[in-house]
Amino acid sequence: MEAKKTALVLIEFQNDFTTEGGALHGAVKDVMDQTSMLANTIATVKAAREAGVTIIFSPIEFVAGFGEITPNPYGILKGVVTSNAFVKGSWGAAAVDSLQPEPGDIVIEGKRGLDAFGSTNLDFILRSRGLENMAVCGFLTNCCVESTMRTGYERGYKVITLKDCTAATSMEEHEAAHRFTYPMFSNPMNHNEFLAELASA
Repeated sequence: MEAKKTALVLIEFQNDFTTEGGALHGAVKDVMDQTSMLANTIATVKAAREAGVTIIFSPIEFVAGFGEITPNPYGILKGVVTSNAFVKGSWGAAAVDSLQPEPGDIVIEGKRGLDAFGSTNLDFILRSRGLENMAVCGFLTNCCVESTMRTGYERGYKVITLKDCTAATSMEEHEAAHRFTYPMFSNPMNHNEFLAELASA
């Protein structure tokens, strides 16, 4: 896996998920703690960046009042609205301090739903930069990470899902996605396996 043809896509490493006091942190804290996903991701980003991988941040943000989505949200977006999460310009929507973009990294704008491709120019960026492989990590294991994985697969990218750099609202959901869904649309790996493949290319 050539580093120069690989992107590492970081989905929603924002305070509302990652940090004590974040609107949705309590929902994912247990899985984050059990898998050490934040520490694993920090180590992965550092090593991947040094190897020449393109680092792409994909945050989700809404204007106050959530005017970009239906007035009667349901499912996962209802939880976002109810908890007033990811409001543009707020501390909760900001990137966690331990994973800040650095010069040369890319921050995708416009994510308003689950799939990081859906309302952004992620596909254009990947193709225009000649990136053929995309490793995906972040929140939630079985929601935005899974949605992005599926679209990447259908658009012809070689998709890697970093199992120990993701978190869901329960270990049952987290492990079910890894066991049943991820192998259908990606090459699931732990972060050390991914870094080993980069090193051996």
